[in-house]
Order: sequence, then C-alpha cells, then structure tokens
Amino acid sequence: MNAPLAAKQTPRLLMCRPRFFAVNYSINPWMDPAAWARDGAAHAARAARQWTALHRALRGAGAKIDLVDPQPDLPDLVFTANAAVVLDGKALLARFRHGERRGEEPVFLAAFRALQQRGLIGSVEEMPAGVPLEGAGDCIWDPKRSLFWMGCGPRSDAAARAVVEDTFGVEAVALPLADPRFYHLDTAFCALPCGAVMYYPGAFTAEGLAAIHQRVAPAERIALGPADAERFAANAVHLGGRHRDVERERAAAPAARGARLSGDRAAARCVPQERRLGLLPDAAA
Repeated sequence: MNAPLAAKQTPRLLMCRPRFFAVNYSINPWMDPAAWARDGAAHAARAARQWTALHRALRGAGAKIDLVDPQPDLPDLVFTANAAVVLDGKALLARFRHGERRGEEPVFLAAFRALQQRGLIGSVEEMPAGVPLEGAGDCIWDPKRSLFWMGCGPRSDAAARAVVEDTFGVEAVALPLADPRFYHLDTAFCALPCGAVMYYPGAFTAEGLAAIHQRVAPAERIALGPADAERFAANAVHLGGRHRDVERERAAAPAARGARLSGDRAAARCVPQERRLGLLPDAAA
C-alpha cells in the first residue's frame, strides 16, 4: 500500500456531513459567533444545501467519497482536509493547535483506521505530542516538484517539517504565514497540476515568499490580488487528471473541505473554502 499510486487511479475524498456545523467559537478572523447566533438556523440550512451541492459536484467529476460521521460539539469536523496528510497510501494524522479542535483527533484516527482495515490506506501515523500540523490545510503536495509546501505559524509548527520529511521521504518546504486571515496554507496557495503555483503574496512573510520564488519560475507564478485572495481563489481541488471549474460550486464550501485519500499520488487536499461563517465569500462574516 506504500507504493506510489497509479496516476489514473480514481480520486477518493473524505467528507463529513454538516449536521452539527456551527460557528460557536472563534479561532480565525472570519468566524463570528454573534452573527451565527442571530440567524444560526438559516446559516445551518444553507450550509446543508451547499454541502449537498459540492458532494454532487465532486461525485460528478469522478471522485469516490467516504464519509466521517458528524459528532456533537465538533462543528469543524466538516473541514476534513485538516484531518491528515496522505501520500502513497500513508496517512499522517493532524495534531490541532486549538483546544476547540483537538476533540477531532480521535475521530479522525478511528476513521483512518477503518479505511486501513478496508485496504484504502496502507499505514496510519500520528504526529508527536506538542507538534501541531493541521493536515492538508497546511501541507500541500506539488506533483511537478515532488515536494510538500508546508504552511507554518498560525496553526502548524515549523518543527512539523522534519516529521513530514521523515514520514514520506520527500522534501517539505516551510512557508511562514503572515496574515491571520490566511491561517492555513491552503487558503492562499495552490500547486496546479500544470506546474504553476497560484498564491497570494500578502499571506506570506518575506522568508516564505523567497522560498516560493526560489523554487517556482516567474512564468509559473500566478500571484493573486487581495480581492481574489479574500474570495479564497487559491483554495481548489484537482481530481486525478480532470480539470473542473469549481467556482460555481463555491457555495458548497462551508461544510465540505475533503481530505484526498488517493489519486495522482495525491496528498490530502481541499475543496473551495468560505469565510467560515457558512456563507458565500461575498457575504458579511
């Protein structure tokens, strides 16, 4: 199961229905519990519709989807791209920085053990205690360069880089993040299958930008402006050789960032993300 996955293998995603999705605490600038409290029922209903639309779109694009059962008191369980980093049949489970999300860790451990028992994952590893790494939210596979880009600062520790490299036997390039609105790397960075990299320069420190520029040729850099970045234009999914415009499905984002399990030697990746309130990107957060 640890051999490189076949390039034509059907992509497989891990998702969680938004049954308990809510914004009842704040761990990033987009989260507004007061706004949710004013109209939570409407937001929850909209999140459910959006999740269903995205689930349908991903299946229509050829993905196979496995589900994690929603759990009370774990509203962010829906963001399953944060569950783990997955490459070549090996999963490195997340270690969350904020206490509000640490209850997700045993749930994802059980989910990946179940996937292992079904033969869908070859091995399951855990991050060392005290070393946060929030899955594919901060660890993005670049198939052209055969390396991981790893965001660090707000959620994941730079020390996680060595764990990633030891676990997968590939280089991990640390990219320190500078803007709290872009708290995960996948909110501001996307390695495209053609070799280009889409990113928002304002999300990174000078050190992080230098690392990108050192490894990505000018012709392969797609630098986003603030308006596109704030709509999370870099937060995207590539499904096993298929190119799909998911912008029209952005409404599905609030409850459905999916962890990639297989396909294109793929790491856990994500689907487009909203401003975390459960609304479209252009709605008030």
